[in-house]
Amino acid sequence: MRNIKLTLEYDGTNYGGWQRQSTVNSRQSTVKTIQETIERNLEKILQEKITLIGSGRTDAGVHALEQVANFKTKNPLSIDSLQRGLNSLLPDDIVAKKTEEVAQKFHARYSAKSKVYRYTILNNPLPSPFLQRRTYFYPYPLSIALLKREAKYLLGRHNFSSFCASGSGAKDTIRTIKNISVKKISYDNCGLWTVDCGLITITIEADGFLYKMVRNIVGTLIDINRGKITSRSTKGIKEVLRAGERRKAGETAPPQGLCLLKIKYT
Repeated sequence: MRNIKLTLEYDGTNYGGWQRQSTVNSRQSTVKTIQETIERNLEKILQEKITLIGSGRTDAGVHALEQVANFKTKNPLSIDSLQRGLNSLLPDDIVAKKTEEVAQKFHARYSAKSKVYRYTILNNPLPSPFLQRRTYFYPYPLSIALLKREAKYLLGRHNFSSFCASGSGAKDTIRTIKNISVKKISYDNCGLWTVDCGLITITIEADGFLYKMVRNIVGTLIDINRGKITSRSTKGIKEVLRAGERRKAGETAPPQGLCLLKIKYT
């Protein structure tokens, strides 16, 4: 039995998230997910049942530059042929960037040491048609200094239950944020077209994330900037973190601004 590791990039706009779902929508068709799409095409190539293990779940509409997954197979097909075949079958919004055979003990989820997510806000008076699927358009003033000051309180090991959405099912809400940064960049530094648009990125590395944790952190930071959090009898994100109650935190930022950047295994 071979253990195959995939490094994947995808635009999550048209998918119901990473995880295969058994629920059906109003038209009685299975919700399309990243995992199910890749599994189905791997099965066509390898002619056997495939169970793809992801490093973690991304929600509906969330993107990934470097999602990692692994699966077991008895098929002796070469790694190069597998990657070419898979990419020839996958839709344009999913790409297998790297395919490799790894040790049997490798597990995409349990072998991971940390994960890095980035949330991107288009902080501009006008929206951008080119960025609408990759950013959260927020036309009101945002203070980088305030966002940085508040974000630093999240560093370290804490109970992040205030930032965990209902329906998580997680028994342990303790996580360690290793790094967090808030930066303002210009669109022309992104390697795309030169457009005069201001982008704010919030990048978080942690040993694990709770359900919608990053989006809830971002929404809370924005609400603090707006002065909404102070109206809830808390003085900032430090007090929200200490409260341990989801209702004390801010709104959930929309999914399109979130991207899984990297999974670290060492």
